Amino acid sequence: MSNPYVADRQTVTDANSLIATFGDDAGFEAATRAEVSRDKGNIFAFCRWRQIERLIAVLAGPEATGTLH
Repeated sequence: MSNPYVADRQTVTDANSLIATFGDDAGFEAATRAEVSRDKGNIFAFCRWRQIERLIAVLAGPEATGTLH
């Protein structure tokens, strides 16, 4: 999986909060929030929650990603 775009610190904080609260279902919660935002016509929030969903997948994954030194 490629590295997700992280817009700001709040994105990481929200992803971490969802993981702490929902555990293995954190990605599903982020996806649900994205769908609710889309249904309300809030494209900004939709894109943000989709980014968080992708970040959760990377954080919960078994291997390290990014540049290895």
